Amino acid sequence: MSPRLQELEQNFKSSGGKWVDFQIGALFDIETSKKRFDANKVKLSVSGYPYVVRTSLNNGIKGYLEEEFEFLNDGNTISFGQDTATMFYQKEPYFTGDKIKIMRAKFSDFNSLIAIYLIATMTKAFSSFSWGSSSFSVEIIKKQIVSIPVLNDKIAFSYMEKVIKTLEAERIETLEAERIETLEAYLTVTGLKNYQLTNEDNKTLAIFNSLVNVENKSSEKLGLVSISMESIFTNIEQGRRLKKSDQIVGELPFVMAGTTNTGIVGGIANKVEIFPENSITIDIFGNTFYRGYEFGAGDDTGVFWNESLTDKLALLYIQTVIGKSLIGKYDFGYKLRASQTHKFELLLPCVDSTPDYQFMARFIRVVEKIVVHDLVEWTDKKIEATKEVVTLK
Repeated sequence: MSPRLQELEQNFKSSGGKWVDFQIGALFDIETSKKRFDANKVKLSVSGYPYVVRTSLNNGIKGYLEEEFEFLNDGNTISFGQDTATMFYQKEPYFTGDKIKIMRAKFSDFNSLIAIYLIATMTKAFSSFSWGSSSFSVEIIKKQIVSIPVLNDKIAFSYMEKVIKTLEAERIETLEAERIETLEAYLTVTGLKNYQLTNEDNKTLAIFNSLVNVENKSSEKLGLVSISMESIFTNIEQGRRLKKSDQIVGELPFVMAGTTNTGIVGGIANKVEIFPENSITIDIFGNTFYRGYEFGAGDDTGVFWNESLTDKLALLYIQTVIGKSLIGKYDFGYKLRASQTHKFELLLPCVDSTPDYQFMARFIRVVEKIVVHDLVEWTDKKIEATKEVVTLK
């Protein structure tokens, strides 16, 4: 329980508030839906009134129906799935599927906030309920006991509302704090000061979009040119076999085939060849990763590096191009070895047939900014949606 909720509860108790057991039947009339619409026979629509079933998703709403108004159940009630105990507050009138009961409050103070509080309480009461044929009985449901806050011998509706409002406010604060934390983490990892695109960034995007996806050997402008792997990487090696049972636990990351944890199976202390940072690994299945650290590699992994090519962003660009070119080409029946890759060709941005690593790095930096921007935008929409839902209550 958060400090604010603790304070709220303490103030409530100090004012004489307490929790009293009530039967659900004393709080709600439990009614049968005006008409049950068979989920296998109805035609769902994107318009009309909500169609509520026993699902635990989307507030119990499976879709929308356009049916006779006389079969609508009143809004400002709780829909109750008899054999699942799924409960949702329904603000608007709605149609129902099979085994849905309508819980109508016996008190005039009922609203969405109180409904949320009571649903949480009732869900707890039903958590250990043994569902069976007899459990469908409305009488059994009515007799279930819930603990309700009471002040001066009256149900403390105001306290319930304060609890839910506090929880909602804390949820929004948590989302906003997570937004700041996540953004700062991304900016730190990427080394960005901010994620706004500059004029230079937009120019880089425009140049990339204008590149022709065919061989272009013009010496006057940037173009995509086929470059062999051996022209890019001065070192192309295969790792050496080291069985799992022979591995000694240590600090050196050891890479084998696979995508889990980018292929790192753990740290070793064995005497193996240590490959340099700013390398790219390609395993027997074509899985490709950039390595910004020293590491060892098994015989199912090829290692590619060039002592003169140390720009992480440029290598990330090249890694992406390699990975895309290998998708779906290798498996257990047809494995890739480093010795096969020397003549592999990649389409890379070049000037005068020379790879433009600076342009590649600039482009990856722009992509990083776009990714962070999209993340922030998605998070902002999530926060606004939460605020909107709270406001609508």
